[in-house]
Amino acid sequence: MASKKGTRIIITLECTECRTNTDKRKKGVSRYTTEKNRRNHSGRVEFKKYCPYCNRHTVHKETK
Repeated sequence: MASKKGTRIIITLECTECRTNTDKRKKGVSRYTTEKNRRNHSGRVEFKKYCPYCNRHTVHKETK
């Protein structure tokens, strides 16, 4: 018997300023992986997290 899918899924958060920022500390794009509950957050989530490439806290949005 197959089990049901859970409500939690793994998502990737990507820095929004890494693509447009030219005066960064080093090249690259900051990505974090985390889980979200589909029932509580049905839309795309965004968090303020530390970006080591921009060297500051920036907005990280969910990508697919």
